[in-house]
Order: sequence, then C-alpha cells, then structure tokens
Amino acid sequence: VQLQASGGGLVQPGGSLRLSCAASGTAFRFNAMGWYRQAPGKQREQVASITPSGRTNYANSVKGRFIISRDNAKDTLFLQMNSLKAEDTAVYYCNTDSANPYYPWNWGQGTLVTVSS
Repeated sequence: VQLQASGGGLVQPGGSLRLSCAASGTAFRFNAMGWYRQAPGKQREQVASITPSGRTNYANSVKGRFIISRDNAKDTLFLQMNSLKAEDTAVYYCNTDSANPYYPWNWGQGTLVTVSS
C-alpha cells in the first residue's frame, strides 16, 4: 500500500485545516487507519484512528478539535483539524492503525502543518 498525505500548510492559531491521505491498493478499505504526527525533536505519535466501519478514537491532546473520517470507495482518509494550537505543529502522516498486526505499512510522504501567528 502506498500512502500520500496532503493538505498541510501555515495556519494561525485557532484556524482549521483538512488533511487528506490517498492510499493505493485494496487493503485500505479493510483496515483500521490512523493519523500520526511528528513534531521537531519528538517521537512520532498517533493522534486518531478509525475502523473500517467508522468507529473513531482520539488522543487526549486532540479530542474535541480533530475529526478523522474515511471514504472507502475512494481509498481516502481525512483529518479535519479545528482550533489549531502551536503545539499541533508537526509533519502529519497516515498509516494503518498501530493496533494492526501489520503496522506499519510504508510511511510514505507526510504533510507539514505549521501553526503560527
């Protein structure tokens, strides 16, 4: 499976962005997926996950602000990010959920989100 995230950019604190992740291959629709981020000097962390049927889970740091969704027909994963904070600044990646025995797939290209005034 090839993964490519997009939609990042520079946004002011309190603003919003919507990330997308295009997946190739048919494995996407049968697997739980997740969004991950890596801030400068920090380890990569998972911020959200979604099952094939749409059940979601979030890290406490983003709960109530981020919304993960998916379009299985288009093999695409989304992350709606609202009320962005400076500490959300990171490179964002998509991959299969970390609970998947086959985690991780190839990481692919991430997308940089910078929250700054």
